[in-house]
Amino acid sequence: METRFGTKPPTYGPPAILLPVKRLLTALILIPLVLAAVFVAPLWLFSLVIAALVLLTLHEYLKIAEGYGSQPFRIAAYGAAALVIAAFFASAGISRAASYDVWRIFRDPLQCLVLLPVIFGVPVIFRASLFQASLRSALSDSAFSAFGILYIAVPLGLLIPLRADPFQDVLIIFVLFAVWAGDIAAYYAGRAFGRRKLAPTVSPGKTWEGAIASLLASFVTAVLVFQFHRQIAQLFTGSKAAYFLVPGSLYRASHPSVEVSWGHVILLAVATNLAAQFGDLFESAMKRGAQVKDSGSILPGHGGLLDRIDALLFAVPVVWYYATLTEILKPF
Repeated sequence: METRFGTKPPTYGPPAILLPVKRLLTALILIPLVLAAVFVAPLWLFSLVIAALVLLTLHEYLKIAEGYGSQPFRIAAYGAAALVIAAFFASAGISRAASYDVWRIFRDPLQCLVLLPVIFGVPVIFRASLFQASLRSALSDSAFSAFGILYIAVPLGLLIPLRADPFQDVLIIFVLFAVWAGDIAAYYAGRAFGRRKLAPTVSPGKTWEGAIASLLASFVTAVLVFQFHRQIAQLFTGSKAAYFLVPGSLYRASHPSVEVSWGHVILLAVATNLAAQFGDLFESAMKRGAQVKDSGSILPGHGGLLDRIDALLFAVPVVWYYATLTEILKPF
């Protein structure tokens, strides 16, 4: 092939086929580890895993923020993120105890403890700006840092109270599988049938055909998860190692199971998938604005952690709030 400057030099890099292989191998290693943490780990260990994920992902986000010319307050951001996870861990434990019959009268007020991460986490960031030599960029630097807490730490932290709930812990499997299935369907359907660009400025590779396939895959996943939610619930052996009043398996067994209406299944599937797709587009726009391709390189074939969980960051709050407001899996 001739180019303007002569013959195009040969490419000695790995063939393109190796990228999907790397993605597949990474997924085959990570998925069992994720499922083990969800099903088997006690709440304290699960919370530590979430904390590590939050800090690593926040590190990638702050690097992207630097691409906008910001100088985020890293130490303050990490400290605020740790405080967020600690608050969620404490509120999850207290809320779990309050769900027991003796404490039901206090259950709703204690759920307000979920606001603790926002109340205490964000001010830590803005306080750090007071010690800068120059305050010219203090507001923008603080805003970038504080947004990282709301964008990463709070959504992932919501998995802790969800995991601690002996009835609604199944929703963690739902949101993971719905996002994974939607991502896979969008990728392959987009490559095979994609013609109409979804958001060419933000992410040229995404198509409307892929987005529709993603929505359908999430709906099928929702149907399967809720059809077998009782069987899936029995896999949460980590609840037996919980440190509060009633082990999850015993507490679940002492109350009747509930039937989930198809209306809830449809609404939750659609809301979760749309949130996940917006989360993916949001991270793509953020990277494009910072002129970076990937958020990191920690995952071979995938890029960074933020590249892999960007959809979850929008989907998890939707699932948590929907479950909290409707109590779709609560028998009382």
